[in-house]
Amino acid sequence: MNLKKTLVALAAAAVTTFSVSASAEKLSVAATPVPHAEILKFIKPKLAKEGVDLDIKVFTDYIQPNIQVAQKRMDANYFQHQPYLDEFNEGRGTNLVAVTGVHVEPFGAYSSKIDSLDDLKDGAVVAIPNDPTNGGRALLLLQKAGLIKLKDASKITATPRDIAENPKNLDFKELEPATLPRILDQVDLALINTNYALEAGLNPTKDALVIEGSDSPYVNILVARPDNKDSEAMQKLAAALHSDAVKQFILDKYKGAVVPAF
Repeated sequence: MNLKKTLVALAAAAVTTFSVSASAEKLSVAATPVPHAEILKFIKPKLAKEGVDLDIKVFTDYIQPNIQVAQKRMDANYFQHQPYLDEFNEGRGTNLVAVTGVHVEPFGAYSSKIDSLDDLKDGAVVAIPNDPTNGGRALLLLQKAGLIKLKDASKITATPRDIAENPKNLDFKELEPATLPRILDQVDLALINTNYALEAGLNPTKDALVIEGSDSPYVNILVARPDNKDSEAMQKLAAALHSDAVKQFILDKYKGAVVPAF
């Protein structure tokens, strides 16, 4: 009799588990490895309890995550800030939208050859991202550090052609953002997005020769399409990303290299 009851209980539990799993809504999100995918993996169990099966796909570039969402191959992405999204939408004719802001990754300048920006020699080679918004962000940081002056001091899409004063005759090289950590020993200075710096084992708060302050306007956002941004699953994801648990996770794991924006 006891064995029969046990088998019935196990069968009921299996049916319940299957029903919960079957009813879970799948939500696919494209993300760069650090910190975005790590944060998503942290909240995956919480979302599963709320009926959302979070499917995380990791990308190492800044182009495909937006294309995948725009073409409805994925539901959302989490890797970029609003200025980059605006520039992408304008350049590609897409209509992706921000769902919510999550964190800031203070942008920094790194070198394996010098210990201070004062040591930069005349004609030093400086590598910056080759996309307009992050390239402009790099130049604005160098301007703030006193190394250059731009024609328009507030232009977020500035390029080297917009430099008005360059007293050290710095030689700027515009390169794919993901490659910048790998060529650090080939240039005098490289301005690197924090996600790529962290992946390369750099510590922005310790290794950067100059870094953005906490007032950086470049908040990393969860991005979707107009047709799915308000879906129940998307809103559950947004709420989870704004939880106290995520805030503490970011503070504990990244120790200032990534800062909560909520």
